[in-house]
Amino acid sequence: MPNISVIIPTYNCQQYLTQAIESAIAQEVSEIIVVDDGSADDTRSVVDTFSQLNFQPELRYIYQPNQGVCAARNHGIRVAQGDLVAFLDADDWYLPHKLARQASLFADDPDLGIVQSGWQRVTESEQFIAAVRPWEVAPELTLANWLRYKPVLPSALMIRKHWLVKVGGFDPEFQAAEDVELISRLAVGGCRAAWLKEVAVSYRQRSGSAMGNGLIQARDLAKFLDKFFQQPNLPAAAQLLESSVRYHTLVWAAWYLQSTGYRLEMADYLQRSWHYSPYLPTEALAHWIESFDSFSRAAGSPIDIGALLDSSDWQKLVRWLLLQKHL
Repeated sequence: MPNISVIIPTYNCQQYLTQAIESAIAQEVSEIIVVDDGSADDTRSVVDTFSQLNFQPELRYIYQPNQGVCAARNHGIRVAQGDLVAFLDADDWYLPHKLARQASLFADDPDLGIVQSGWQRVTESEQFIAAVRPWEVAPELTLANWLRYKPVLPSALMIRKHWLVKVGGFDPEFQAAEDVELISRLAVGGCRAAWLKEVAVSYRQRSGSAMGNGLIQARDLAKFLDKFFQQPNLPAAAQLLESSVRYHTLVWAAWYLQSTGYRLEMADYLQRSWHYSPYLPTEALAHWIESFDSFSRAAGSPIDIGALLDSSDWQKLVRWLLLQKHL
């Protein structure tokens, strides 16, 4: 059996934790580590119920005062005994055979450091929203594709532990985009990655999660861009990507803000993206609309483009942008 540690960070997720643990138990895994990040609910009781069954794999429970998901994952990494580490957020669950199929890719290529699968997005009540197959837009997991498309979900990742230790794990400064930030450091350090081209995880889209807060997501993506491109020893190849990566990231953040109800902030992020745009003003407008439509379809929630274009925030943005050619 592959030597795999599954790390489940949890904070007040009692109602979902059972399903997450059961999905991990059903896999070929050496240990499951539940890191309780200061929960006030009955998380401990859920874990104790499983522990009393004396099943394999080993189930370990660790409590820490609330410090955030990055600190919880890092705690799990420190105590993990497996050579391979997989993450599972407490409100997500694995589909059958995910870990074994990822582990087989590692076995076939000893130099491989990361294997990422696809996932499906579901509602809080487990209604299917959309399947996410990022390899269709990013066939190779190169640094350029990690940065531009950010095709990453923690619950879909498996990483060799020595790489996580080498880069210091997750950065606790980030509430969101922490997965993108980690992957960027791994990629710059030479960590090779490959796809498991299967939808192998269910990602539960909850309104109260960090991804559900458009402002946090957009802010931390912008913070990530600054941190990454301000590195003093950034490879020249990465430096050449800056304008393109900043542009596409800010446009995606603007779409996400719009989709979560922050249209004023959406306009601000599109204005920021303009400073890195390769387009003329009218071309940029067309690209923004096309991007919003594409992102929405991929998310399983087609956008009403007409309503967006008729909104006062969009009209103000258009007037602002058309003035830029005179500056």
